[in-house]
Amino acid sequence: MPTFSLADARGLPWLLFSFDGRIDRATWWRWSVAALLGLGVYFSAVLRIAGVGATATEQAVNLLLLWPALALSVKRWHDRDKPGWWVLVGLVPVIGWLWLVIENGLLRGSTGANRFGTSPGMA
Repeated sequence: MPTFSLADARGLPWLLFSFDGRIDRATWWRWSVAALLGLGVYFSAVLRIAGVGATATEQAVNLLLLWPALALSVKRWHDRDKPGWWVLVGLVPVIGWLWLVIENGLLRGSTGANRFGTSPGMA
């Protein structure tokens, strides 16, 4: 199964900051869930050790990780052959988050090339 690696020609900046292209389910789970959760815990710990208050820490970490989380999710929606605007479904309480996890984390992307690029790993 093809997945993104740090050796990929597009690199980590493309993965975390660009809204173009596609990623597969494994990459989405690895980076959107595991890596961003780990970074959130790390940044929270560093800010709390530095003496920043709990509310300010939470706001800073959320703001810091917002763009990478959106970029990863948009690329996953592209793999499902849907426009990136579908990330807004996550704003719907409970149902939106459930829909987002099912679509991005459980359902297979479109096979072959689609309007957002070639299949992940085939570029």
